[in-house]
This record gives sequence, structure tokens and C-alpha cells, in this order.
Amino acid sequence: MHIGLVGLGKMGGNMRTRLREAGHTVVGYDRNPDLADVASLAEMVEALPSPKVVWVMVPAGDPTRSTIAELKELLAEGDLVVDGGNSKYTDDAKNAESLAEKGIGFVDCGVSGGVWGLQNGYALMYGGSAENAAKVMPAFEALKPTGTEDGLVHCGSTPGAGHFSKMVHNGIEYAMMQAYAEGWELLDKVDIVDNVPEIFASWRTGTVVRSWLLDLLVDQLRADEHLDKIKGYADDSGEGRWTVEAAIENAVPMPAISASLFARFVSRQEDDHAMKAIAAMRNGFGGHAVISESEA
Repeated sequence: MHIGLVGLGKMGGNMRTRLREAGHTVVGYDRNPDLADVASLAEMVEALPSPKVVWVMVPAGDPTRSTIAELKELLAEGDLVVDGGNSKYTDDAKNAESLAEKGIGFVDCGVSGGVWGLQNGYALMYGGSAENAAKVMPAFEALKPTGTEDGLVHCGSTPGAGHFSKMVHNGIEYAMMQAYAEGWELLDKVDIVDNVPEIFASWRTGTVVRSWLLDLLVDQLRADEHLDKIKGYADDSGEGRWTVEAAIENAVPMPAISASLFARFVSRQEDDHAMKAIAAMRNGFGGHAVISESEA
């Protein structure tokens, strides 16, 4: 298929490569001309055959909203916009309604895979009508992990279902990282235990706590056993906050996820030892920047 891709950063650039390796034609636009295939959104849209499909991978909030508003003026009835960024699910209904005024379809898609998606594929959680999803399905199939039926799911026909699901995924991720980090801090502190990196490595086989996050933490600990080079500071992307907000709105108790969010706030007030591990894991799976002790 032919597809336009807006936003060619850490994830968008790798997605373009994976799509092309699967035989699809991708016309990419980015504000950085060194990354872009074309000079403007208009040129990108012009290069696509109809019905046109444009996938947006730019930061959530105003950048996504303004990009979709501009695409609305460039696209026509029967075309489709896919929001694959980390938009708040409440934005999706507004974007879908706005695009529908011109007969343009909308699909929201939560994308997980970080900087490793090019190699491993991406978990895709999408929302919107089956008719609209069918227009982008070849791209979905190319981006999802190969060799498995999992990794691609239609979360609901209501716009926002995909981003809501990805939001909850990220909330769970917060709590998992916090648990690993607290366990690491305790093991790292006591005198009775030696060789903490290899203790974590031993958990990767046959235990109920094995996971990709654990693999990433082991890699970081083997490179810097006490994480002395990393400041105990971890930002939050917004999705942890939105998960807790949704829990409050729906009266769903969420003590672990909310506590993990608040722990990140603590990290901004002082150097938090456990937060070094979370910063290390975030750097491992998403390429998120870490603050070195020298910078601090």
C-alpha cells in the first residue's frame, strides 16, 4: 500500500523503515528536512494515491491536533487519518468528529515497542470502525510482531478505544518498573547479598517476574552495577496521569499505579536511588534521555 507518515523521530523513522522492508511505499514528512522525504504536508498528500492514508506520529497535544487540522484541509472524502501517537483518548472523539465533517475517516492507534520496534515489531491497539481500519490493515500487519497472532487488536469501534488501552498499558508499565526498582534498591543496599546484577539475571528464566523490562534492567546493571552514572530522576509522559484520572472517574481502585506515578514526582525533588533503575529501564526500551550524575 501507499501511506503517508508524519513524524520521523525515534519511533516514526523506524516504522517507515519497517513498512518499506515489507514492500509498502511510504512518503514521510518531518519538520527536520534531513529526515523528510518531502518538503511539506501538502507535498506528501499530493504524492499519495486516493483513497489516501496518512499516519501521524508526532507528540501528543497541540502538535497532533494542529497536524490533524492541517490534514483536514488537504484530504478529501474517503481518505483516512491514523493517530499513532500517545494522544489522550478524549482527543480522539473530537478529531474523528472534525474529520467526519469532510467525510475523512479516523483511526486511533496506541503503538508500543519503543526503539526496538524495528527489530521486534510493534504492539498495535486500534480504535475506530472496521471499515476505516481495513484501509490501513496492510500497514498494521507489516508493523505488528511477525510469527504471532498477538500484537494487533481492535479495541473497540468508538474513537479513543485504542489510545485508552495503550494508556492503561503504560500505567501498568509504571507500576512494574516501580516494583523492579524498589526490589533493586533493597538488594543493592544490604551487605548480605552479593552480585545483584546476576540475581536479577537469574530471574529471567523460569520465574513469574520475568519480562522484557527485567531484561533491560539486567543489561543496564551489568554495564553500571550501582547505576552511579544516572541521576535518580524519571519524567512521566502523561499517560500514567491519565490512567489515574480515568480510575478516579470510574471509581476503580488503583493503588499500585497511582503510587508509582507519585514516586516519579518524588524523584524531581531529590535524588531517588530506586528511580535510577526506572530511568535506566526507560532509556533501554524507549531511548528516553537520562540525566547523568555529572550533569546533575
